[in-house]
Amino acid sequence: MNDIVNGIDLGIEFAGIQSPNPFWLASAPPTDKAYNVERAYEAGWGGVVWKTLGEEPPAVNVSSRYSAHFGNNREVLGFNNIELITDRSLETNLREITEVKQRWPDRALIVSIMVPCEEASWKYILPLVEATGADGIELNLGCPHGMPERGMGAAVGQNPDLIEQVTRWCKQYYAKSVIVKLTPNITDIRAPAQAALRGGADAVSLINTINSITGLDLDNMVARPTVGNQSTHGGYCGSAVKPIALNMVAEIARDDPTRQLPISGIGGIANWRDTAEYVALGAGSVQVCTAAMLNGFRIVEEMKDGLSRWMAEKGYRTIDEFTGKAIANTTDWKHLDMNFKTIAHIDQDRCIQCGRCYIACEDTSHQSIAKLIDASGARRYEVIEEECVGCNLCQITCPVDDCITMVPQATGRPYMSWDNDPRNPFRKAS
Repeated sequence: MNDIVNGIDLGIEFAGIQSPNPFWLASAPPTDKAYNVERAYEAGWGGVVWKTLGEEPPAVNVSSRYSAHFGNNREVLGFNNIELITDRSLETNLREITEVKQRWPDRALIVSIMVPCEEASWKYILPLVEATGADGIELNLGCPHGMPERGMGAAVGQNPDLIEQVTRWCKQYYAKSVIVKLTPNITDIRAPAQAALRGGADAVSLINTINSITGLDLDNMVARPTVGNQSTHGGYCGSAVKPIALNMVAEIARDDPTRQLPISGIGGIANWRDTAEYVALGAGSVQVCTAAMLNGFRIVEEMKDGLSRWMAEKGYRTIDEFTGKAIANTTDWKHLDMNFKTIAHIDQDRCIQCGRCYIACEDTSHQSIAKLIDASGARRYEVIEEECVGCNLCQITCPVDDCITMVPQATGRPYMSWDNDPRNPFRKAS
């Protein structure tokens, strides 16, 4: 049964998989065992991608495993991990997956898998996973640490030929939905997505984590997380990676205008707005990890409530009604209108006279904000319109919402892009 929240139907069908809402937990520590997964379902998550299964013997993890990039007041902006795939036996995982799916038949349950890039390995594990009754599998072809040294994870995901081959094996030996999880540690995300599609994938998910070192212990000259007196690069996730992930989701969606390849969006999703942005750029479901690890499973309640309220306000009755709505407005730089002009406007009633806009513009931009001081010594900041280039820096540095707005200007000049600019030696002939 779909979740109906505030009169809005949040249910989705993703690559043939039914889910009461688009909020899934990504393959990660929160989905490592039945106890966690069932707590997530009880909290209201629509689906779960079980932490990656592998061959026997199980992987051995190290201690410690996590580090973070902090903002002010220890806000976690980015999260790093060097954890590997499940360190529990395949038998235990398969038994628990079977039991959970039987107890929660209405929730989406996808199993992440990573085994050596050999047909026999996939041929062996896939029937065992299919027997659990899970709704589909996700191929972990993106793990950036530990597993690539063994010829798995990102070592496969960075090679389109291997992506296509592994996907074909999975479609041959597994009857349900096959989702290919892509690595962001690559130049052009479209190439692996196209390879997955050629291999017969039912969907892709992205992004997996980004190679990273979050910081160093300068007293001991070792990066974090520290294992003894050593460290290594890990996988970066959390809110800091959202802009990168959104771009990659959009690139695949723009490259696939007929939506042959459903997309499950991953990366920095922590609230309903993040979800709406991913969906508008083409994602049919979203996967959450870091936000749940930092705040617990019950965040899904606010995510569902917020998304449904926004949808009701905008007149959307289902997720599908706004899936991909922003794709048509996302283009290459060369197509942008170079004659469009906007300038900054400061709302003097909202301005607190902090001067941050003035300092930013004066020191690092176009000196288009004037600092005025009256006879009493009171300060006032005004935009010098003829100097403003509409770069938005002042708006970004302003600490007051809606104090500085960007106002479009009537220029009387027609649309002109780099494609048709006479100064462009590579422009298309008319």
